[in-house]
Amino acid sequence: MTYCVYAIKSKTTGRIYIGQTSKLEQRIQRHNQILPTKRTSFTFKNQGPWVLIYKEEFANRVEAIRREKELKSFRGREFIKKLAQR
Repeated sequence: MTYCVYAIKSKTTGRIYIGQTSKLEQRIQRHNQILPTKRTSFTFKNQGPWVLIYKEEFANRVEAIRREKELKSFRGREFIKKLAQR
């Protein structure tokens, strides 16, 4: 099973969300409330529609979680923000 680290951006607010999952398409549908989602989640509160702006694939979850933490750091967020401006 492969895992993805991804970044999505809200077309409404411009906010960016970084996460990891083994089922990227389903996860994006949850963010966009096409599939059921928690009403307390970041993406529910910050309005979509959410669009994929970045993804990386990994062979296992441990690597994906490590990369997710890197992207959520200051340098990682700067990297993602530069990609989002394109």
